[in-house]
Amino acid sequence: MKKIIVPVDFSKYSEYALETAAALAKKHQSELIVMHMLEMSESIISSSSTQRGEENAFMLLVANKKFEAFLDKPYLEDINVTPLVKYHKVLKEVAKVANEERADLIVMGSRGHSDHDGIFTGSNTEKVVRYSETPVLVVKSKLKSVDFDHIALACDFSEKSIPSVKNALELLSKLGKKTTLVNINAPTLGFLSTDEIDEKIENFLSLSKLNASDLNIDRISDHNVEDGILSFAKREKADAVSMITHGRKGLSHFFGGSISEDVVNHSKLPVITFKI
Repeated sequence: MKKIIVPVDFSKYSEYALETAAALAKKHQSELIVMHMLEMSESIISSSSTQRGEENAFMLLVANKKFEAFLDKPYLEDINVTPLVKYHKVLKEVAKVANEERADLIVMGSRGHSDHDGIFTGSNTEKVVRYSETPVLVVKSKLKSVDFDHIALACDFSEKSIPSVKNALELLSKLGKKTTLVNINAPTLGFLSTDEIDEKIENFLSLSKLNASDLNIDRISDHNVEDGILSFAKREKADAVSMITHGRKGLSHFFGGSISEDVVNHSKLPVITFKI
């Protein structure tokens, strides 16, 4: 990984994300691009009033000082850190910068839907997941390690998912020691028999030309995809889960954007999302 994007709002959740990203940057010799977004409207920024201009300059000065202090962390030593200030709190901006910088990963904190302030509410995290073409790692607490022992990757074993699954497996191999592709058999997807699932997996392996002996494949039955992947992670003691999403296309099947966003909001484990 050459570049990692970290959006921050100076909360404890952004501290979790920053420390996680720093550990990954050290492990992979990556550059960190740390983004802070000011809550200033375009009308305020572009105002020609002398008084308004002085107020803007003061706000920017305070924000930059706060940003500088926030980045004064011992764990950032010996890491190439690029601070970046954006003047609008628009979460699409994160995905845009990641795309322009050709970043390999976005690391973002989230508090789920329990609070409503700052960048890292559940709904805002959802927007980054929805719009980003870049993989997103969402964390909700301080991680003990960025070397995950076991990552559970929800997979529908469809032909159209093959490119995304290959990309996901490549990145996840750098983040974890073991990744399991998990088929979730749920009524909402059209419940399949064991033979039908086996046939689907065999077809996927044949078309993808992935070597079955190199993969960990498992299955679980549950009420829906979200419950299935979280139940599997709990049962198998996985320390991270991963989802592939259509994001803003909003297609209503296994890889529907809302499913990934629900997992991001409700999982206590780190979640890594990929766009199909």
